[in-house]
Amino acid sequence: MSGNMYDLELNKAVSEIKGLKARKVCVQLPDGLKPKAGEITDFLSGQTGADIFIWAGSCFGACDVPRQAENLGIDLMIQWGHSGWTDE
Repeated sequence: MSGNMYDLELNKAVSEIKGLKARKVCVQLPDGLKPKAGEITDFLSGQTGADIFIWAGSCFGACDVPRQAENLGIDLMIQWGHSGWTDE
């Protein structure tokens, strides 16, 4: 994705999807990244062949996992946020 100001590490997401052989992937984005949802979906599905679902509900952090994803048969959940994780 060109012209974005975030490094979304999409190639890392592709590697994870392929490594886990995930067929149904749910992507959670904070509101500020939701305008990029179409580009993210196109890239990930194009690179992996997986069905990519964008969770349109809220995303307030890593602990905000939608329980409904289990009912959809999701193999992998990928969450993006504005802040990086630290190892501390």
